[in-house]
Amino acid sequence: MRHLPALVPLAVLALAAPAYAGTVSVEGRGEVAAAPDMAFITSGVTTQGATAREALDANTAAMTELLETLKADGIQARDIQTSGFSVNPNYVYTDERDESGYTKPPKIEGYQVSNTVTVTVRDLEALGTILDKSVDVGANTINGISFSVADPSELLDEARKSAFDNARAKAEIYADAAGSSLEEIVSISETQGQDQPQPYPMYARAEMAASSPVPVEAGELTFTINVTVEWDLADTAN
Repeated sequence: MRHLPALVPLAVLALAAPAYAGTVSVEGRGEVAAAPDMAFITSGVTTQGATAREALDANTAAMTELLETLKADGIQARDIQTSGFSVNPNYVYTDERDESGYTKPPKIEGYQVSNTVTVTVRDLEALGTILDKSVDVGANTINGISFSVADPSELLDEARKSAFDNARAKAEIYADAAGSSLEEIVSISETQGQDQPQPYPMYARAEMAASSPVPVEAGELTFTINVTVEWDLADTAN
């Protein structure tokens, strides 16, 4: 009695299985713009003194007044954080040379103390007034202002939907061009970003103390989601 080779059933199954159509992977992009509702200011006081103690005492007095002013304007303690502190000698360099012909080392003439805080401003309408009053009480360094949205979750979700719709529209074009259609999703991955006005420096001047509140424009922030979606393609075999 003859027996069929063991490979025959496997060959029959292979012929019965649908052909593998492959996948399509496409990147989509979604953007949502919104006005910021908070700002971050990095400001502080830089003082000079003949000795480190003299410079520090002057700095402490000015910073104390600055912090009191910020709190009086409604800034809560949790929104004020020390972000920098330094005590440095002021060096004076010379072209004079010693008996061996080497340039003499620099001399210390006084000291400089800098103390900066990062302030979160949750009422943007008060931002210009806060900047003006900060200068008025002695803040002579304002390193920059940046804007943000306190809770961007809903904005990001909206951007996600837009990014997915964008990816699907592209994928359908590719699938149609290949004579196929989209099937099950294989994978989804995302990256997100936020495009915002860059922090810009503001250098305090004495004459600003008597000026009107500093004009500040918050503009808009753009929240971006990039999503990569991979689909199975439908079997095109007849």
